[in-house]
Formats: sequence, C-alpha cells, structure tokens
Amino acid sequence: MNHVISVINQKGGVGKTTSTINLGCAFANLGQKILIIDLDPQGNASTGVGIENNERENSIYKLLIERNNLQQYVKHTKIENLDIMCANVELSGFETEVAEDKNRAFILKGIMDELRQKNQYNQILIDCPPSLSLLTVMALVASNSVIVPLQTEFFALEGLTQLLKTINRIKMSLNKMLEVEGIVLTMFDKRNKLCAQVEQEARKFFGEQVYETLIPRNIRISEAPSHGLPVIVYDKYCAGSIAYEKLAAEIIEKQKKFNFAA
Repeated sequence: MNHVISVINQKGGVGKTTSTINLGCAFANLGQKILIIDLDPQGNASTGVGIENNERENSIYKLLIERNNLQQYVKHTKIENLDIMCANVELSGFETEVAEDKNRAFILKGIMDELRQKNQYNQILIDCPPSLSLLTVMALVASNSVIVPLQTEFFALEGLTQLLKTINRIKMSLNKMLEVEGIVLTMFDKRNKLCAQVEQEARKFFGEQVYETLIPRNIRISEAPSHGLPVIVYDKYCAGSIAYEKLAAEIIEKQKKFNFAA
C-alpha cells in the first residue's frame, strides 16, 4: 500500500506517541511491514521501541538536511517487521535552518515519494510533534491520511475542532489527497462519567470518523516506554495491548472499506 499516516494532535499527553508505536507494533504482528518516522524532537517514539540516544547518529534530522542515501537512516527494531527513523534534539533547530527554503513544506514529501518507489512498507506512521509547527505541516503534506488520538477529557473536542480546521487548510492549499482516516479515543475510564460524555459528543459530531475501539487508561501502557517496549510486547495480555490490537484490526478493515491507499 505504501500508505503514509500522520498521527497528530497539537496537545501533548494525549497518547499520540503511545498510539504510534503500539499501532506500528500491532500492524507488524499482523504481518505488515511498518516504518515509524519519529518527527518529534523529544524522540519519544525512538525511546519507546528501544533505540537509545547514542544509537541515533543517523537521525531524521540529518536525512532532512542531507536528503540522500535514504537506507542508512532506517533502523531495525527488535520487533519483527517494524523499522524506525529516529529523532533526537537536533531536530528542534530544523525549522530555523530551512527558513529561507521556499519549498520547505515539501522536504519530507520528497523523502516519502522515494520510499514509496522502493515499495518496502505497507504503512508508514509519522509521529508528529505536539504543536502545529513546520515539522507537523511537512508531515501532513507528505501523508495520505491522518489519525488523531483524542483524550477523553473536557477540553478535547474544542482542540479537535481547531486541529481539523488546520488539516482542512493543508488539504486545500498543499495536499489535496489528505484525508482524516480516523479519531481514536484514548485514556478512557469507564468509571468516569465525563469520559462517557466526551465519547458520546465525539460520536455525535464526527460519526464514523471515531473508531469503535476505545484505548483505556492502563498502568501497563504507562510502564512500557521505560522498558523501551510497546505495551503489546511488554504485556501482551493487558487491557491496553488488547485494545491496540483490536484498533489495528479495525483500522485495516476501514482502510479496505474506504480504499485508503497511496
């Protein structure tokens, strides 16, 4: 498929990186060949799949600057079928370095086009920074679609409305093929009435764009990154792992139904 998905939310702490690495792992477990691109200068997706800071010399930052010899920037993880392009703190200075480049919004797209030609991956997941920066714009320009993790809290829907407006502006001006593939509700606590209200409102306003699968609040999800593992590997029987595996299967079925493809 060579399908490129940006996992995006301008608010931090909503399960964006957690969703990226666990969906990547779940897709890989289903036999798909997956590449994660860590486009967040914090590098949490890299840490979350076990890549230490001292292993990130060939980072996505260097690739964006040098734009050559693509394969040397791909690192294999311990998880079968799952590769990653790592990030480190150098990426935080990228926007300043390309400020004079009129085509800066299309830099990542050029790299994605080259990856598509190689036809190595079924899906490419881009973990975007928690802001609407140049890096996020580049990811949206390079992507076929967007998945939005949405924390089930009071202000979530207000922020989502603003984010969807931004996505629509990118679609109108820079990437006509961009679609919202789905919204995934995260950190859901069935004991909390507010969570249920947010879910109800999200489904009311966004309908089928909201995935049926809910990602629960789960201590094992929180523990897994400190071990350099997706929760699906850390504890495959916990509620969080089961939810992400179910979500991955739901996404694949939806992709078949709506023909989300490159």
